[in-house]
Amino acid sequence: MESQNKKSLKWLWVLLAVVIVAGIAAWCTYSASQSKGVEGVFKFSTTFVMFVLVFAILGLGYLLGAINIKGVSLGTAGVFLIAILLGWVCTLDFGNVPLLGSFHMESTSETVVKYLKGPIQNIGLIMFVGAVGFIAGPNFFKNLAKNFKTYILLGAIIILAGTLVAVICIFLTDYGSEYWAGILSGALTSTPGFSAAQDAATENLARITLGHAIAYPFGVVGVVLFVQLMPKLLKSNMDKERELLKLGGEEEKRDYSKFFKCEEFGFLPFALAIVAGLLLGSITIPLTGKGYDGACFSLGTTGGVLIACLVFGHFGHIGKLSLEVNERTLKVLREFGLALFLLGAGFEGGVALVEEIKNAGGAGIVVWGFFGGALMTVFPMVVGYIFGKYLLKLPLLNSLGSITGGMTSTPALGTLISTAKTDDVASAYASTYPIALVLIVLASQLMVTLL
Repeated sequence: MESQNKKSLKWLWVLLAVVIVAGIAAWCTYSASQSKGVEGVFKFSTTFVMFVLVFAILGLGYLLGAINIKGVSLGTAGVFLIAILLGWVCTLDFGNVPLLGSFHMESTSETVVKYLKGPIQNIGLIMFVGAVGFIAGPNFFKNLAKNFKTYILLGAIIILAGTLVAVICIFLTDYGSEYWAGILSGALTSTPGFSAAQDAATENLARITLGHAIAYPFGVVGVVLFVQLMPKLLKSNMDKERELLKLGGEEEKRDYSKFFKCEEFGFLPFALAIVAGLLLGSITIPLTGKGYDGACFSLGTTGGVLIACLVFGHFGHIGKLSLEVNERTLKVLREFGLALFLLGAGFEGGVALVEEIKNAGGAGIVVWGFFGGALMTVFPMVVGYIFGKYLLKLPLLNSLGSITGGMTSTPALGTLISTAKTDDVASAYASTYPIALVLIVLASQLMVTLL
């Protein structure tokens, strides 16, 4: 009897909830019919639109990334492709379709695009690079000391190979050095290279932006697929490859129990390292006799944060203050940060691509740019792998980690960590990345200035 009374009371509450919801819906419908229609019911603010796009892209992106074809998947790069697709969709004319007009983007100057490209993307980049630095830190300097010359050579070879293709494209077409400098920075997914080309150019700035937008998607996806396909094509024994990788720097066991930790997750040391990295990345060094009026170089957000977090992760403490960050915290920050970075870059790229193609006024320049950019992505990786395997005698995972650093490909590092099933590959990436960063900046500037 008591059980029956509980069921009756439960259904009474359900009925009451339905009546209340139905009443609110009826009132809103009546009010809407008297004035603004369905748009009067929903308030789609800029913040609302931005958050809907963020979580829709994340959800659909991971769904796409989970599709596995013979052991190869896009993983987090699926977020990037969905972001490009939705960026393009948002440029379409929705006509008089209610509510969808709030999602229409005329250009990259829209507030939503600026926020996704700015704060959202940069926060993601900081979280990802910072996590990678802390993970690689304990063994980074041992690995670097053993393979320093190797990583410098491989990074230089990769950038030179890509630049060689770009220079050939300049002489084969009449699109100008600015366009191909943009293609090169997109093919190597290098925002600093893109900025350097823009700083050096005195005209055709739109061509640089167009080139970067055309080459960037394949630059991301191409390296992601390369680091997954190479072990399969070579039929590598991944257990053996992981053992060979660990020979480059034995893992150091530390006892953190004697140091003070203010909380278990490690957000304090992570925050301190990020602040130090941002300050380091803001330091600007002149590269010519013109001083700060001429070409300059800085590590930027990526380089500064990466180096600072490597140092913090290496030392592990300051006095009695522990600098340890919980391993689970680092993995969550790494994955979520990468997703946010790809989301911002992809959405802005989808909108910018449509905008710049309209300005260019033809499909020919896009076709040339796509195939030229694809070659600038694939050729340096193939050359880098051959150079690393046969001349430098590097194990496969060291080679692939160094290639992701040489290609300045943040997304590919995340994929390689998943493929290799070890975070140790981050050391090779972190060792090669700085030299590649410097060289791509110089190459972009010299292409625009001299050619």
